[in-house]
Amino acid sequence: MISTKVNIAGVEFKNPVTVASGTFGHGEEFADLVDINKLGAVTTKGVANIPWEGNPTPRIAEVYGGMLNAIGLQNPGVDTFIERDLKFLKQKDTKIIVNVCGRSIEDYIETVERLSDEAVDMLEINISCPNVSHGGIAFGTNVDSVRDITSQIKAHSKKPVIMKLSPNVTDITEIAKAAEDAGADALSLINTITGMKIDINKRCFAIANKTGGMSGPAIKPVALRMVYQVANAVKVPVIGMGGIATAEDAIEFLLAGATMVSVGTANFFNPNAGIDVAKGIEKYLEKNGFSDVNEIIGLVK
Repeated sequence: MISTKVNIAGVEFKNPVTVASGTFGHGEEFADLVDINKLGAVTTKGVANIPWEGNPTPRIAEVYGGMLNAIGLQNPGVDTFIERDLKFLKQKDTKIIVNVCGRSIEDYIETVERLSDEAVDMLEINISCPNVSHGGIAFGTNVDSVRDITSQIKAHSKKPVIMKLSPNVTDITEIAKAAEDAGADALSLINTITGMKIDINKRCFAIANKTGGMSGPAIKPVALRMVYQVANAVKVPVIGMGGIATAEDAIEFLLAGATMVSVGTANFFNPNAGIDVAKGIEKYLEKNGFSDVNEIIGLVK
């Protein structure tokens, strides 16, 4: 028997595969296409303390090897999420990771406190949101801001906390260490890379926000490098993401030190990508004589 179970901060997952926030809705949107029970976890779209409308359209553009998005974290707010979306997810045999976003530390804390007594397994804190209180700088690009928001969220959360890191920084390991030092139970990376596309026929930006977050297969080498660096710089578990579309992609991240992987943009062109990845990991372990997925985590130094 092959064991694909992994443990992060005391939470046991049946396999090391989840879906990336914002690429799978809150789960129900994919329920007619995917057997959600076969995923190690569902990571929800970002949830804030109040509903957000998001950015003006157009908000998505296809680019070579991936896509740009500037959705603006549109979401129904935590109350609707609990009443509607969480109620659906609790019926499934999978772990629930709720992605939390906010415009200020107070916003984050309000949402975290609201979710602390709900049936969720972990909270993933998106610190790439614009920090409106500090001139639009993202929380996740400054060591002191990362340390501050992590410690404050940990003080108010009854659930294990995953800090989701931005790649748009000079040294990802400094940010990772700051989050770890402030009490993060785990780290997830990478979030999207800032990019741009111009429509040469209309002579205008392809998305209304001018810039957007690039995701998809083209960013995988960058994501893999950063996951490797972070996994070797911190002691807390790392969830790797960024361009994962196949089991081979995911196995690279596990070998680089990720305890779990997250499938994102691939869900748009293959809704079963996460399940295909989970099956492929198990086949790889069997083919190569491993009995437990934990045997390959961080194997490549």
